Amino acid sequence: MRLRIYSLTLSFFILLPGLASACACGCGVFDVGTGSMLPTGPGGTAWLEYDFMNQGMNWSGGNVASEANNPDKRIRSDFITAGAQYMFNRSWGAELEVPYNDRYFRTSDDAGSGAGVQHSALGDIRISGIYSGFSADMSTGLTFGVKLPTGDYTYTGFDRDTSLGTGSTDLLLGGYHMGSLTARTTWFADGRLDQPVIVQGQYRPGDEIDAALGAYYKAGSVFGIGIISPLLQVIGSQRWRDSGANADSADSGYTRLMISPGVEYHINRVKFYADIELPVYQTVNGNQLVAPVYYKALVAYDF
Repeated sequence: MRLRIYSLTLSFFILLPGLASACACGCGVFDVGTGSMLPTGPGGTAWLEYDFMNQGMNWSGGNVASEANNPDKRIRSDFITAGAQYMFNRSWGAELEVPYNDRYFRTSDDAGSGAGVQHSALGDIRISGIYSGFSADMSTGLTFGVKLPTGDYTYTGFDRDTSLGTGSTDLLLGGYHMGSLTARTTWFADGRLDQPVIVQGQYRPGDEIDAALGAYYKAGSVFGIGIISPLLQVIGSQRWRDSGANADSADSGYTRLMISPGVEYHINRVKFYADIELPVYQTVNGNQLVAPVYYKALVAYDF
C-alpha cells in the first residue's frame, strides 16, 4: 500500500538517514514502510492512517543541545490521511492520498516570551501512478507522481518550515521490491524521492529521500480468526537544506536512521497496522527540534 519511493537500487544505498525538525517537518518518514501492504494483485485498497510526532528536544549536529539556542520550543503534529489505491491490472495502478493535519507550534521572541498557536487544515495532496509489470508476481514496482500545494502555508504564527503545507509542487519518484526469506517470512525494501519543482513565496523546501528495509513474519491466527504478522524495519531519511529568502537554511536539513517494530493483523478484507519508530542515529544542521519516537496506525479495506 505505501508506495512512494526512490528507485530500488538507491533505496539500498541511501539507508543512512533523517529526523523530524523544527525547520523541516520530516513527515516523509511516514510515507515508507508497511511492506506487507504493497500490491500483490488487481483490485483496490482504501485506508485511513494516523501519524503522530511530538518535537520538543533541541538538537544540534548529532547531540542534544541547550533549548536556549533555539527559539522554537514545541511542535506537536497529528496527521490523518485518507487514501485509496487501485490496481487496474497486474501492471498498472494509481494512488491518491488526502491528508488533514493538526499542529501546535510554540516559539519565543528575543525576550524569551511567546505563546503557542494551533492550526488544523487540509495538507498537501499526493497523486501517484504505479507500475508493477516487471514480473508475474508483482514483487517489484515503480511509483511516480506529484505532491500538490493544497496545504495552508500562510497561517499567522507559523513559519514557512513549520506550516501545514509547503506551498510547493513536488515530483515524487520511488520503487519497491519484496521477496521470500522462508515460507512465512517476507522481506521488503521501498523508498521515495520528493523533489520540489515549483515553489511559492520565496521558499523552497529541501529535496528529501526516505527509504525502508524490513521483514514481516506470518505468525498465524489469533483465536482462529485472522492472521497476525509482526515486523521489524530500518527506516532512513536524508533531507537537504531549505532555500530562498523565507527559508532558514542554516537550521534545516538532517540525516536520520530509525528502528521500527510493528504488527499487522489481517482478517478477511480488513487490515490493521501499527508501529513505533525510534531514532538510533540522527544529525541536523544548526538547531532543530526532534521527537524521541514516532507513531503510526492504519486501518485498510481491500476491495
